[in-house]
Amino acid sequence: MTDFAADTRLAQQGDTAAFARLYETVYKDLYHTAYYSLRSNEHDAADAVSETVMDAFASMKNLKNPEAFRSWIFRILSAKIKRRQQEYYKEAKELMPQDAAEDFSYVSSELRVVLDALHPTDRLILSLSVLCGYTGEEIGRICEMQPGTVRSRLSRLKAALRVQLQCE
Repeated sequence: MTDFAADTRLAQQGDTAAFARLYETVYKDLYHTAYYSLRSNEHDAADAVSETVMDAFASMKNLKNPEAFRSWIFRILSAKIKRRQQEYYKEAKELMPQDAAEDFSYVSSELRVVLDALHPTDRLILSLSVLCGYTGEEIGRICEMQPGTVRSRLSRLKAALRVQLQCE
């Protein structure tokens, strides 16, 4: 893992090039996490990442531990994702009458259907672990959960997915 301390300190002093270097190390993971957490919606994922980067740049001075840049920016992203997911549920209730739900179908793979059925927090934990390679401790800091809780939820999630997808 990269040492973010020097660039973080420079970015906290307003160095945009240092912030750009920091962003360059995390942008793919930010986007992948947002993309899979937001049900593969490219536009919402890009918007969430953009908002995250703007908020992170604006509040760099608030980062107390320069070594924690990566988990700090993912906490910001997590908040953006949760806010968008809440908007999805509000929109779905407003747009879809009771009887229309029966006609709704995904034009996607079995995996997408299973992932879409997950609780938003579970989808975020799974994305951070599987796609980004974060440990239980790192995910715990991002999601503001105990590392043991993250590991047990992840274990149960993977077991349930294996059963649902009939994997060996």
